Amino acid sequence: MNNKNLQQRRTEATPRGVGVMCDFYARSAENSTITDVEGNQYIDFAAGIAVLNTGHRHPRLVQAVEAQLQAFTHTAYQIVPYESYVSLAEKINAVAPIAGPRKTAFFTTGAEAVENAVKIARAHTGRPGIIAFGGGFHGRTYMTMALTGKVAPYKKGFGPFPGSVFHVPYPSALHGVTTDDALKGIERLFKADIDPSQVAAIIFEPVQGEGGFNVAPAALVSALRRLCDEHGIVLIADEVQSGFARTGKLFAMDHYADKPDLMTMAKSLAGGMPLSGVVGKAEIMDAPAPGGLGGTYAGNALSLAAAHAVLDIIHDEQLCQRAQALGERLLAVLNDVREQAPALAEARGVGSMIAAEFCDATSGQPDAAAAQRVQKRALEQGLLLLTCGQYGNVIRFLYPLTIPEAQFAKALDIITAAIRD
Repeated sequence: MNNKNLQQRRTEATPRGVGVMCDFYARSAENSTITDVEGNQYIDFAAGIAVLNTGHRHPRLVQAVEAQLQAFTHTAYQIVPYESYVSLAEKINAVAPIAGPRKTAFFTTGAEAVENAVKIARAHTGRPGIIAFGGGFHGRTYMTMALTGKVAPYKKGFGPFPGSVFHVPYPSALHGVTTDDALKGIERLFKADIDPSQVAAIIFEPVQGEGGFNVAPAALVSALRRLCDEHGIVLIADEVQSGFARTGKLFAMDHYADKPDLMTMAKSLAGGMPLSGVVGKAEIMDAPAPGGLGGTYAGNALSLAAAHAVLDIIHDEQLCQRAQALGERLLAVLNDVREQAPALAEARGVGSMIAAEFCDATSGQPDAAAAQRVQKRALEQGLLLLTCGQYGNVIRFLYPLTIPEAQFAKALDIITAAIRD
């Protein structure tokens, strides 16, 4: 078995719609290293798309899942419940940056979490409308595709989408979009498309993931909070990618004085096991009737065991602090290399949610080819990077927060050389 053989088998057995970036196949992984079927090793700065903040196969996570495997794998929580679901909800409720009493429900995927947050907001308000942001990514199901603010490849050829979903600009200093532009976009919606009394929720990512790691200005979050309070709208923060120490705090919303009503979470919540959730104000979370929320695998016992271990690891290994320290080093390297790389237009982010955006040095237009060249050159040196952004011209850096020091230093050298070249 080799990579070439597996590539041929994949092409013949699976549809092209499941896009696959790499032409090599994983055999094993440990912390921040992936080994392919031919024995080649790669430094993993993708982390399963921000899923592995605690690294591949953290020993404490493996131990927790193995222990649960010896007890039971599945009962369906809605049929026969179990303590680990309740205790994880208690832990999330205790730390979620939401005002007042909180409740949490668990699901399986990030898209499910977002779908259910919309259901909860609509049940609570009795309204249909949802406002989202350009460049945002919320999932690949029909409701979450409607919310996502990027057509290709996520929405292309799949319409029509659910109605009563509206988009406004998301601030980006590099591209001249201000907080005021975003707020004026909402004001125009209220004048032209939907009365605020018919809006159930505004959903936003405090740091856009697929959109290019654009960080929400504090002024935007404060203004959204005021608008929602004024009109009885539910404010939803989508923390699927930004949660669980990635930004230097447990949640990105911990960086803001103003708090949401609901938050979605997934990805690094369970360190590679499928688990997502919605946490929110108790009176809002209780709006759906019994049976209105759930799912066959929602809150799977193995995934819950992993999530308990993840929270303990983040606390005990001080991963929020490490995310901040590693991110500062990466930003410093990126800003230094900008002097020799005119195409590197901006390095930005918070904590270890860092991105580099590439634009043509003459025209200032987004340069996806430059980002792809850096990605290709890094991969040739054994470093796995992901691109993102509305124009595909952004590289995001999603290393495990547990990455060994020497490996992180080696990765920084590879990044520097790839950008200079």
